[in-house]
Amino acid sequence: MRRVVITGLGTVNALGNSVEASFPRMMAGESGAANITRFDTSDLAVKFAACVNWNPEEHGFIGADLRKLDPFTMWALMASDEALRDAGLEGLSELPEEERYKFGSIIATGIGGITGILEQHDVLKERGARRVSPHFIPRIMANAVSGQVAIRHGLLGTAFTTSSACASAGHAIGMAWRAIQWDDCDVVVTGGSESAITPLSLAGFASAKALSTRNDDPQAASRPFDKDRDGFVMGEGCGLLVFEEYERAKARGARIYAEVKGYGSTDDAFHITAPKEDGQGPARAFKEALRHAKLNPEDVDYVNAHGTSTAYNDSIETTATHLVFGDHAKKLAVNSTKSMIGHLLGAATGIELVVTALAVHTGKLHPTINYTTPDPACDLDYVPNEARDKPVRNALCNSLGFGGHNVSVVIGKPD
Repeated sequence: MRRVVITGLGTVNALGNSVEASFPRMMAGESGAANITRFDTSDLAVKFAACVNWNPEEHGFIGADLRKLDPFTMWALMASDEALRDAGLEGLSELPEEERYKFGSIIATGIGGITGILEQHDVLKERGARRVSPHFIPRIMANAVSGQVAIRHGLLGTAFTTSSACASAGHAIGMAWRAIQWDDCDVVVTGGSESAITPLSLAGFASAKALSTRNDDPQAASRPFDKDRDGFVMGEGCGLLVFEEYERAKARGARIYAEVKGYGSTDDAFHITAPKEDGQGPARAFKEALRHAKLNPEDVDYVNAHGTSTAYNDSIETTATHLVFGDHAKKLAVNSTKSMIGHLLGAATGIELVVTALAVHTGKLHPTINYTTPDPACDLDYVPNEARDKPVRNALCNSLGFGGHNVSVVIGKPD
C-alpha cells in the first residue's frame, strides 16, 4: 500500500487568512470570537461568532467573482493557493494534461452556499423569479468547492465533495488518503471550507440549544472541557492540506510535515443530533484509525480533540479516549482548536489537521483557552491556557458530527 504525506498547508480562519498569520496567534492563545457586525443581531439569541476578517477584493475577487462564488468557495481558492505554494506545487496547471490525471480535489463542506441561498431568496421575494441569478445553482451547490479548486489548479483526477455535518472534512481527508494509497491519485488537495455564519444559521443552532449564549463575553464563550461550558461558538473559514505520495514527495525534495498513517470512520446509529453517551462510537473510530496505522495506543502523544465546548460532546469524547487509551490516556496532551476559532462545522477537521500537522512538525502545541474550572467528567490534560513544547511522534485528530458520525485521522513522524 502506498504511503501518504502532508506537504502543504493553507487556511482562512478568524485569527488570520493564512497559516503564517494565524498559527502564531493560536500559540499565543488568542480568541477570534467577537460581536457580529456584518448583519443585525438584535433579534437573535446569540450575537457573536468567530468570523473571518477579510476583503474579497484584496484577494483578487471582484465583479463577476462575487456573483459566481460563495465565500466558502473563495476561501477554498485562497487556501488552495497557499497550500500548493507551500508544497512547491503552485504551477500544477501549467503541466501537461497527462501529468495532471492523478491530481485530485476532495474538499468538504457541511452547509454549502447558504449565503447565496439567502441572498437569492430575497431576490425572488422582492423582484420575482426572472431576476434570480443564473449563477445561483453553481454558486451554492456543495460540490462547487471541490470543482472550483480543480478548475483553478487544473486537477484532472478525482474531484468531489463530502458532506456529513461536523465530520465532513474528516471524511474528505480519509477519502484523499485512500485515493493515494490505492494509486488513483499522486497528489490531492483536501480538507474543508464553510461560510455558514448567517442569521438563519445562528437562529437554528440557538433554537437547538447548541450555542453558547455568553453575549457579554464572546472571547470567553468557547471553553472546551471546562465545567462551565454552555455550547459552541460558530466559526467559519477553511483548512486545506496537500496530500502527496511519499516517494514522489521524497524524490522532489519536498518538506514533509507529517505522514498520514490511519483513518477510522463509524456511526453511533443512535440519534440525529445527540451522541450516544457510552462513547463506543467515537472509540471504535479511534481504534480503527490506530489499526490502519499499525500503532498501539502508547505510540500516540497528542490528540487534537473535537472539543466543541458542549456538555455532551466533551464528556463523551473524554470517555471514548479512556476506552481506547486506558492508563495511557492520562499521558496524552489533548487540546481543542475550537476554543480560539470556534466551530467551523464541515471544515473543522480541515483546519484542525493543519494544526495537528504543525504540532507533529514543530513540537509545539497550542493551548485550550478559557479552561478555568475542571470538570470531573473531563479529566485529561487539555493543555490549559498556555502553549506547550512537546515532541509528537503520532497524533489523532478527531471529529464527531450530527448524524452520529465519528472520524479519527492518525498522522505522525514518517517511519
